[in-house]
Amino acid sequence: MHPNTSKTSVIAPLLTLVAIGAVAQQPVPLFNGKNLDGWIKRGGEASYAIEGDEIVGTSAANTPNTFLCTEKDYGDFILEYDFKVDPRLNSGVQIRSQCFDAATEFVGDGKTKTIPAGRVHGYQVEIDVEPAKDRWWSAGIYDEGRRGWLYPGIRGGETKAFTAQGRKISKPNDWNHVRVEAIGDSIKTWLNGEPRADIKDSVTARGFIALQVHSIGKEQDKLGTQVRWRNLQITDLTSAPNTLSKAEKAAGWKLLWDGKTTKGWRSAKAKSFPKSGWVIKDGELRVLENGGAESTAGGDIITKDRYSQFELKVDFKITPGANSGIKYFCQPNLDPITGAGAKTTVGSAIGLEFQILDDVRHPDAKLGRDGNRTLASLYDLITADRNKQPNPIGQWNTAHIIVKGSHVEHWLNGMKVVEYERGSPAFREIVAQSKYKNIPGFGEWADGHILLQDHGNEVHYRNIKIRVPAK
Repeated sequence: MHPNTSKTSVIAPLLTLVAIGAVAQQPVPLFNGKNLDGWIKRGGEASYAIEGDEIVGTSAANTPNTFLCTEKDYGDFILEYDFKVDPRLNSGVQIRSQCFDAATEFVGDGKTKTIPAGRVHGYQVEIDVEPAKDRWWSAGIYDEGRRGWLYPGIRGGETKAFTAQGRKISKPNDWNHVRVEAIGDSIKTWLNGEPRADIKDSVTARGFIALQVHSIGKEQDKLGTQVRWRNLQITDLTSAPNTLSKAEKAAGWKLLWDGKTTKGWRSAKAKSFPKSGWVIKDGELRVLENGGAESTAGGDIITKDRYSQFELKVDFKITPGANSGIKYFCQPNLDPITGAGAKTTVGSAIGLEFQILDDVRHPDAKLGRDGNRTLASLYDLITADRNKQPNPIGQWNTAHIIVKGSHVEHWLNGMKVVEYERGSPAFREIVAQSKYKNIPGFGEWADGHILLQDHGNEVHYRNIKIRVPAK
């Protein structure tokens, strides 16, 4: 036990670990104690150095906020660390944060904001022990580069009470201990063993962790001020493949595929599961290579149940040049169509499609209109955000499809890449320009099956999970 860690701050984390079923998952260091391998500096020109078992950030004049970022991204986790900061310097720790090479648009709480290229943005756990400001918001949650204060702010927290608590428990010029739990859409923080922020927010499900040195402008009295971190440890709560954590179960998630059998799935063309073309191996559901033809081998598979409103998450891994897709509101009774929209006897079942594709090698990426047949696009209708961040071929990606009434979103690896309203004038206009133009009411069905596509290329699936709103 560290001498500055209270019994309360030790017991509470242990109880919480038991509560979320993470006892078997052990914390691991984020910092190897020797060098900054595994970290990347982004943003401004503040410096980072190692002193003993500490990472030390030092402010620099006339430079933007500077961030030391983990190379690895994290989704669900428990993060703990100690910090000590010069009372003149503001700082923080980013979680589930992102940084893109091109400018991106962020839509949240009804507002749209352009995030410049190279700008670190995302959730920040605040470091604020400045007596002169008398705010004391350490372990509050700030949305860096996007919406500003979340807690206290638009996600809860009464300012005066939060300040008073922070003033009481903070330790200026000494080490402070922070605990962060990020599980699903829940983010909670503790400071020196006391609960601080507690929000529900789902705009970013995964991202890097970063240590911030705040900009100081031209304030010479703050030049060279420092913030220090030590005992950086993370417990990755990502559940084993094809299982649900207690938090996921509590949130209403269910496995749509059990990882072992064909239970719950059938052929789009028959009541039984295909006898060939698909295999279950090593906890993966694999569609096999068959020369790239659409639905000519095992064919598409669909859920036995139909769904209207839901959240669907699917991990997928493609091979070089592969093509596949995740369809929803699928109507297997309709005749398939060719890429040009003509009816055909052999082809994939009709539905809205989250495209799965090797954009570099597969020719379909250059067909359609404006790239609307590329990875994560609403196939042949809406092009996915061009700043999407797919993982390299042979690595796992996560598709997340959200359907709430007429509103639909596609997410790829924690980033929203498509958003639309089924049945809206804009939706009907793009359907009229697509291969689906001759299908009455395309995409506006009340419900439908979920489908995994056989396009004749080897693609792997796992962690197929669904959450349906309670009636």
